[in-house]
Amino acid sequence: MITKTVNNVTEALDGVEDGMTFMLGGFGLCGIPENSISELSKRNIKYITCISNNAGVDDFGLGLLLKKNQIKKMISSYVGENAEFERQMLSGELEVDLIPQGTLAERCRAAQNGIPAFFTPAGYGTEVAEGKEERDFDGKPHILEEAFKADFAFVKAWKGDKAGNLIFKGTARNFNAVMSGAAKITVAEVEELVEPGELDPNFIHIPGVFVQRIYQGDNYEKRIEQRTVRES
Repeated sequence: MITKTVNNVTEALDGVEDGMTFMLGGFGLCGIPENSISELSKRNIKYITCISNNAGVDDFGLGLLLKKNQIKKMISSYVGENAEFERQMLSGELEVDLIPQGTLAERCRAAQNGIPAFFTPAGYGTEVAEGKEERDFDGKPHILEEAFKADFAFVKAWKGDKAGNLIFKGTARNFNAVMSGAAKITVAEVEELVEPGELDPNFIHIPGVFVQRIYQGDNYEKRIEQRTVRES
């Protein structure tokens, strides 16, 4: 029987080195591969290029890596909740490539599906389009965007089985789904790891063929990014 299971996060990150490019799932504080990020922090892996929708917050998510200056370049669409990110960007310590969120998702999806590039109207006429090929389709200008090339994709799912099949819960599906299989090696951490056949195939979001390593994570924080309450 096919098994993608590794014993722990240490084995899951075997082969990770300085200077690599990583994809990291998550949106805001939802669906973050916390265990994998913590291990990257412990190993002090440096000169990283991170592809992620956002840069976490101070002292959580990618904020852990930013705090230790482990990230060389951030490729993302939103970075507004991290003061350390802002400081490093404005000081020139951190290289930043901000791209439209839809383009970010599609560049992940293109890599996942083996498509080298695609045309999109998003970003035409802005700094995003600088240096990129332009072409008209039906009288509308588009720019050429290339698929991402990453060494590892780190994703977090609600449930997974030992064959690598994944189910995401609610909005944690976000960028985790399109990043699965979009890098040379996809590492999935799950809240619950079960035997093959225990997941209903009708509810599987990502098939195991897109995952190379899977392990059960622990100590997940259930944070609320912006807590809003009514006055009594």
